[in-house]
Amino acid sequence: MSKQQKILTLNLFLLTFVLGTSEFVIVGLLTEVSTDLNISISTAGALVSAFAISFAICTPVLTAIFSRFSKYPLMLSLIGVFIIGNIITAISSSFALLLISRIITAIVTGVLIALAMAVASETVSEEKRGTAISIVFMGFTIASVVGVPLGTIIGQWGGWQLAFWFTALLGIISLITSAATIPKGLKGFQSSLKQQLELLTNSRIIIAFSIPALSIGATYTVYTYLAPLLQEVLFIPNKYISLVFLLYGVVSVFSTLIGGRLANRNGISKLRYVFLIQAVILASIYVTFNSMATGLISISFIAFIIYIMNSTMQLYFIDLANKYFPTAKDLASSLTPVSINIGIALGSALGGVVTTHKELIDVSWFGAIVAIAASLLTFISYRLDRNQSIHV
Repeated sequence: MSKQQKILTLNLFLLTFVLGTSEFVIVGLLTEVSTDLNISISTAGALVSAFAISFAICTPVLTAIFSRFSKYPLMLSLIGVFIIGNIITAISSSFALLLISRIITAIVTGVLIALAMAVASETVSEEKRGTAISIVFMGFTIASVVGVPLGTIIGQWGGWQLAFWFTALLGIISLITSAATIPKGLKGFQSSLKQQLELLTNSRIIIAFSIPALSIGATYTVYTYLAPLLQEVLFIPNKYISLVFLLYGVVSVFSTLIGGRLANRNGISKLRYVFLIQAVILASIYVTFNSMATGLISISFIAFIIYIMNSTMQLYFIDLANKYFPTAKDLASSLTPVSINIGIALGSALGGVVTTHKELIDVSWFGAIVAIAASLLTFISYRLDRNQSIHV
């Protein structure tokens, strides 16, 4: 990549880091939010589901609508709305206002992620796409490493609202860097909303779309309730919870790095087995959480495998769009994060049902079942690819 492309990729990395921090920091603050607003843990957990559902529903439609506009002014405007959404969250004193602010933030977050991925794929050479996209995706990983633990520390020290003043400040920094680095000549695609949304009716896209949703859903069945698990099952003191999230984030960096390499080597064929390994890891929590040492090892393995699929699935969607719907590439760029957020919504909702009607630790084997379903769909998608290549 040229120096200019590297600077742009670094800025897109910063943008996804900011977006990821804002989205995921609530996971480490569920206890504080529930206590402050006098609501149950499961109700507080619904904030995660609401964010993900809003993200998933609005992102495809708005991305398709906005795809006709130049990316530079569009992205700066959306970052401005993102900042406002986080400020509203920071001043929220009721669950209703908090919920509304998270929905606003979710809507612009989804479109911004899709645009960041589209910019990354459009501004680098074909052979560097996997690298650029993995770097942009790594913003979410680093958000887990630095943003979420730091936000958790800030929230536990100065109140959960202060954590969102922090994300608003990060948004302002991202706005400034984006204004300086995003190319002004990236035009949109002239295509009707109906033509673009036809992408979502393609059977290959539907199958592929379900894969990240199920994999992330499997993890978030557990991860949404990780803080309560640490507190009530492993009996880790509150002051060390942020350190566990830091451990999770550090290990997940390697997940993203491996995912970038996998994307350039027929990643779909490898993911079939990755998801089976994920199922074994999630199921093992039921046993390993009997002690702190083995429990922390299991958490590390969960982090190690969570992001391996990202770059592969992102390129897979773009390639399918190039093959069937070339004018819907921006929309295709949104499908991985949309699918992931549907998975987050399903996983956190499933975790909520499990924690309400069963023991907290039972989230482990429910997550494992969902991971097996992700593996089965990947086998099907891979087989369809092979059959198509044989008949071409």
